[in-house]
Order: sequence, then C-alpha cells, then structure tokens
Amino acid sequence: MQHDPIDTSVALHPDWRPGDTILARLAQNAAQYPGEIAMRERDRGIWQEYDWRAYLAAVTEFAAGLEAQGIGPGDVVMVIGDNRPNLYFAMLGIACLRAIPSPAYADAPTTELAAQMARENIRMAVAEDQEQVDKMLEARESWPALELVIYDDPRGLSGREPAGVMGFDAIRAAGAARLQAEPGLRDALITRASVHDIAVLMHSSGTTGAPKGIPLKHGHVLSGVRNAAAAGYFRQGEVHMAYLPMAWVGDYIFSIAAATELRFSVNIPEAQETALHDLREIAPSLYFASPRAWSAMLTRVQVGIAETKGVKRWLYDWFMPRAMAAERARLAGKPGAGGLTRWLGEWLIYGPIRDQLGLARVKRAYTAGEAIGEDVFLWFRALGLNLRQFYGQTENCALAVAQGPDDISLTTVGRPFPGVEMRIDDAGQILLRGDNIFDGYFQNPKASAEALVDGWLQTGDAGQIEPDGQLVVLGRVSEVVEKRDGTRFIPTYIENRLKFSPHIKDAAVIGQGRDMLVAIICIDFQAVGQWAQENGVAYTSYAELSQTPRVYDLIAGQIAAVNASLPHGLSVARFANLHKEFDPDDGEVTRTRKLKRNVIDDRYGPIIQALNDGADQIDFKARITYENGQTGSLDRVLRLADAGDS
Repeated sequence: MQHDPIDTSVALHPDWRPGDTILARLAQNAAQYPGEIAMRERDRGIWQEYDWRAYLAAVTEFAAGLEAQGIGPGDVVMVIGDNRPNLYFAMLGIACLRAIPSPAYADAPTTELAAQMARENIRMAVAEDQEQVDKMLEARESWPALELVIYDDPRGLSGREPAGVMGFDAIRAAGAARLQAEPGLRDALITRASVHDIAVLMHSSGTTGAPKGIPLKHGHVLSGVRNAAAAGYFRQGEVHMAYLPMAWVGDYIFSIAAATELRFSVNIPEAQETALHDLREIAPSLYFASPRAWSAMLTRVQVGIAETKGVKRWLYDWFMPRAMAAERARLAGKPGAGGLTRWLGEWLIYGPIRDQLGLARVKRAYTAGEAIGEDVFLWFRALGLNLRQFYGQTENCALAVAQGPDDISLTTVGRPFPGVEMRIDDAGQILLRGDNIFDGYFQNPKASAEALVDGWLQTGDAGQIEPDGQLVVLGRVSEVVEKRDGTRFIPTYIENRLKFSPHIKDAAVIGQGRDMLVAIICIDFQAVGQWAQENGVAYTSYAELSQTPRVYDLIAGQIAAVNASLPHGLSVARFANLHKEFDPDDGEVTRTRKLKRNVIDDRYGPIIQALNDGADQIDFKARITYENGQTGSLDRVLRLADAGDS
C-alpha cells in the first residue's frame, strides 16, 4: 500500500501542522505529566496502572521490536481481541513506524478475517490470546502471506509457540534492547509519523458487500476530538471506561485519540462479562453506550424492581413516573417539577440507582448509532443523567453533530460541532465537510469518488434541518423504497420505533413492491422472559417462548401502538416472531448489528411470502450455525399473526 502523496494531503488540509500527531501528544503527556495515571486494567481483581511515562515506553519499545521484524511504512497490521492495554500500545507502536493498525472484531469468524487479510495484504497480526491466535493460524491456511502472529496473553502459548508466533513481551524486550543500543531511536520513532499519515484503518459495516477500509489520519482524528472539545463534548482529565469493540471507531476516538489529546484516565474492565460490575467501581465521568445498551440497562433495572416488594417498590413506582413526567414537560419547554419532591427522589431513588449502575459520577452521557426509544431516553434523563444524542460515522471520526447540554430534543440529534459544515442536498441527503472528514476509502478510488464530492461527504443518510438549526436524521437514502401502490417508506424508521419496545430486540420490516408491510420480530429474551414469569407463561427456551400465544398478543399490541404513530399506509399489517435472534455469525446482521437485508429477504423469503398470503403458520426449515462454524438445519413451526391498529 502506498501512502497518499503528502502534497495532496497538505492541499486538502492546509491548516494541519506536520508534527501534530497522536504520538506527539503521547510524548508531551509523558514529559509534562509522567506520573499521572493514563490507563488502568483490572487483572484477576487487581487494578494494574500505567502512567504516561510507562505508556510511552511500552509504545516505543514495541515499535522498535516490531520494526526489527520487518514492518515499515505502509504495511498493514491486524489487531484483534478485547480491550487490552498491550493492544492499545501495539496500535500506537505500529503508527510510530508509519505502518497502519487495522483492528478486527474479536468475534469475527476466520473466513472474514482471512478476507480482510487478503484485501489489505496483511503480513503480521497482534492477537489477544490463544483463541485469537488459533483463528489467525486457521486464517493463514487460506492466506499464507501471514508471516507472524504476536500474542498478548501467554496462557496456553508461552513456551509452546507454533511456528510464526511470538509473545508481545518478547517483541517489546527486543525493542527495549534496540532502544538501549541506539540512543536516537526513541525520539525518531516518536517523530517519524506526519499529521498526514494514517493513524488507523477502520472499516465500513459491509451491509451490502465486503467492508470498505476507512483510513483515518492523525489530522482527522485530532481535528474531530478538538471540534468536540470546543463544543464541551469532552473535558480534560475525563475518567473513561474502554469496553466498546476495538474495531469500532468510537473506541479509537475515545480510548486513544481523545485520551491522549485530553489526558483521559482510561479504565479497562477485566472481561466483557464483568464490564457492568467494573463500571460501578470505575465510576466514569464520561460514558457512551448505544441505544441498545441503554435499553438493556433499563431492562435490568426494571427486572430488578419487578422482583422487589414493599417500600422500595412503592418508592420507585411513586417517584419515577413523576420524574419522567417532569422531564417530558421540561423538554417541551414547560416548567418541570423540582423542589422537595426532586430532592427526596434524588436521595431515595435516583441517586442510589445511578450508583448501582456505576453512573454516579457521569457528567457527560451520550448515545448514538441508531434512534433511541423515547421512554428509554426520558427515563435516564429523569434519573438525573444529562443523556444526549449525537450523530457521526466512521468516515467523519464519529464526531459531527451533537445535542448541546441545555438544548435537548426527542426528535433531533443536535447541531454540527465547531469546524464542521452541514447542508442537505436536493435529494434530502445529509452532507458534511471539515478536517475530521476522511480523504477516501482504502485502495478504492471509485467508492471514494462517490463518497466525496467537492470536499463534501455524501453520508447516505436522509435528513432535514429544523428552523433552529438542529438536524433530524430520517434514515438511509438508499433504503427509501415503495410499496406496490407507490407509498414511499424507510424500513429503518419503522424498525427503530418497533425496537423502542423493551420486548423487541430486533425487527425487519419488508414491503418493497408489495401490498402490505410485514415484520419479522426477534423478541428480547430477558425482558419477555421476565414478563412471562410475572404473567404465568411457561417456557423452556427462546424458541418456545417466542411462539406462545400470549407473547404474540404482547408483541401484536406493541406493534399496534407503533402503527398508531405512523403515517397513513405505513402500518405493519402482519408479523412473525422468529425462533432465534438475528446473528452476525449467520450473516443476518453486521458486527455492529445492522441488518443485511438481502440475507434476510433470501433466508426468510418463505416466511415473508406466507405473511403476505395470510397464512396463520408455516413449517420453516431453519438454518443453524454451530460453534465450529458448520451449518445445519432444523424444522420449526412458526406462528403468523395480524398486528392490527391500536
């Protein structure tokens, strides 16, 4: 891979300063705040701490060791695993060499990883543990160009490394020896990269084909962070929990770019399974979660309250509805309740719940990625969190538009950050321009030319700007389709509103070229399971629960409530509860849980047709994927039902 010519990047970004890189910010932190804690990781229950001096040492030592293995400018190195300090150190060490870290999702199957390696000509990879190393070795069978796999966790590997596998500590030790023998090497590693070099190679979701590489340069990510900081989105010295997938742009922006620019304390939970427990101990000041995660947190509270009796249940049932009503009034521009009622609620209910969730110290709470349910949004704001929505994409470093702290709306996502321009084109598409916007896709000039026109990013999202300057996001332009009678609709718009129900985890709405809209529903197993327990509905599995008549009645009522709020002609007429959740391993959704509509249409075509034909059940041969990657099938009888109107 050849770097974009520097002069081209300079022409696009004349205000960028040549040495203004994430690495320079890291070195500055190490020089000015050497003993300040930069990163903490919980390991076997004990918090291991890294100050800025240790952080820089780990990065430069790894870089020196990796260079000795033959990595240099333009080489792409895969990084895969859950959030771990050494993986973050590796990503910055790779950037020191003007090479390119390319993070992959930890749960990606071998076939996806091998395809990514081939597209990006990857010769080396950094993997978290034995599980990921095994996947790398399996991928090497179809991509033999993979020369070296570097592992972090030594369990099961140390002293028994297969050919072409080395430990992170061994690479780092070799690098430390080089730095000792070559006095000028450390400073050279810190200063080699330019603001115009690629800091990280992210990837599109791949809903309609192979994911596209999205190179983000040092200048892009630092511009994005500084724009956000100028809007009060980030503050110096935030306490942040790094739990999002490392392959997602949000984790890179929060845990690396903003963390080095604004000296965050980055806290890493022991495991994904302990993240919610560790959250309470970390008590961050900054917290981002997807609408799905906020909804799951609310469901957890509601399940706990449902199992509580006596005074605690009575206090919750008295205070929370009043707080939500007050917040709703406040957002409508009316005075909300306060005074003694709010003070008592804060002492008895709101504060204790925030503390139990680990949100007691959160000052900046955000959500993005898809629409958030009104009740979920209001509940957390009523709890005392200034939860705000923002809008961004990987192509703009996830930082483009956000709600202000005192300018909240249930329907908009806010205004552009300073340094970001926004307009709507004649087709209703949102266009963005600024130094945080990427310069084009990785080795894909055709897609780059389509995405960037006269410097404006064609986001592919339909939107409108309200008279007060706030943006409303309507859905993907490409997803605007028509029923047989010409009625236009965006499936995502309806699906998001269906998912506002705590009992619906996923939904696919189908109706293009047909007389009616129908939906395939994936229930939320935890929420519906709790409902079933409270209502005496017996079940033994997800599949059985999804097909019980009373659960169908429950979902039908919630679809009917959504129908009542939709424009004429866009009601969901019929639906089926699927026997399983949509699964990225089955190719039905991406790793970021975006629907792959072509797969849904093809795989569940018989269900869709039966719904349109008015059938009340279907014998469906369900495809299943086993843990070893092999597939099979299972016959299922699925109920089909009318949704109706409320």
